Amino acid sequence: MALHIVEEANRCLNCKNPQCQQGCPVHTPIPEIIALFKERRVDEAGRRLFENNPLSSVCSLVCNHAAQCEGHCVLGRTGNPVHFSAIENYLSDTFLDRMTVHRPASSGRRIAVIGSGPAGLTAAMKMAEAGCGVTVFELHSRIGGVLEYGIPDFRLPRTYMRRYYARLDEMGVRVRPNTTVGESLYIGDLLRDGYGAVFVGSGAGRAKKLGTPGETRENVYFGVDYLKTPKVCPVGESVAVIGAGNVAMDAARTVLRYGARKVRIYARSHHVSANSDEVEYTQLDGGEIVTGKLIQEINDTGPVFKSAIFDENGQVTGYADELEQTEADTTIICVSQMPKNKLVLTTPGLASDSHGRLIVDENCMTTVPGVFAAGDVVLGPMTVVHAVEGAKHAAEGMLRYLGIG
Repeated sequence: MALHIVEEANRCLNCKNPQCQQGCPVHTPIPEIIALFKERRVDEAGRRLFENNPLSSVCSLVCNHAAQCEGHCVLGRTGNPVHFSAIENYLSDTFLDRMTVHRPASSGRRIAVIGSGPAGLTAAMKMAEAGCGVTVFELHSRIGGVLEYGIPDFRLPRTYMRRYYARLDEMGVRVRPNTTVGESLYIGDLLRDGYGAVFVGSGAGRAKKLGTPGETRENVYFGVDYLKTPKVCPVGESVAVIGAGNVAMDAARTVLRYGARKVRIYARSHHVSANSDEVEYTQLDGGEIVTGKLIQEINDTGPVFKSAIFDENGQVTGYADELEQTEADTTIICVSQMPKNKLVLTTPGLASDSHGRLIVDENCMTTVPGVFAAGDVVLGPMTVVHAVEGAKHAAEGMLRYLGIG
């Protein structure tokens, strides 16, 4: 056991009103976990983490801890917060391999899960724990969604999804890979074939366009698509990344590992929406962040910008008329994502908002009875832990709908 996490645990004040727990979207019982850890009840602590958040081992690596649990620690007001992420990673990662799965008695109910990203995995495991037969329909050949095809492996090793696949198998969850619901199969087919409820966790995998000339050039990629299989996308030595969110930072850090020597990330204003930790890592890796640039087009040389005009408060008041030509072998566009529309187009009565996000009620049920949804397909692009929180709520709604909860 690493000494530093013992020291971190000993620094915890065991607050009566734990702000760290309130700062966590899934409300991880941090003081309880730390107390169990200090008593060397490692398996019990790991089990408690898993019960609260089945993707705890993943979240310990990819969460924005500085804005969530650790950012709310009272010790951080005058010094360094307790780095719970390190404690959580040790406990949850250990438990993921040690856990013993006990299958409950069958409820006689079957559910279908569309998508095996964070929301889909969480819903599948929670429903299996309640005795439901679960089948996961996955577009790709491997489970994980954004965990497998979006977050770079230097942030989240690919071994994690293989380990989760083994746990799913022990739980009795069945995965049907290489299957797109919304093409040959429809949600109506699932309901016809005896699935008592359907959970949609298909994420937000459709890249938003810039709407400027040059997006169809052969040396232009959308970040969410590039990150799926970067090794098949030649990038050259200089890369321009448009956008300054977390996907942009992941793309920048990835191209630097695939041969690029010069990477610039362009933001429209002074605001950079990516996590502060990810920005720091990107800069350490060699990425340069350029603010106040509005993309106009992408030509043979690279992207063309207009420069922002700022007021005394640093707010953008307009853009200069002059055009600035920059040079880049490759341009990667990272200006957010939205859900794909296949399910809406092929499911009568399934409603979405103007951003393509599915509309749900307080139980996470969509406008089609028996069809539930959570995660990015409802919220738009958010974090893994937000998807977990939504899927837990949706699982509770499904159990009530099925008469189990």
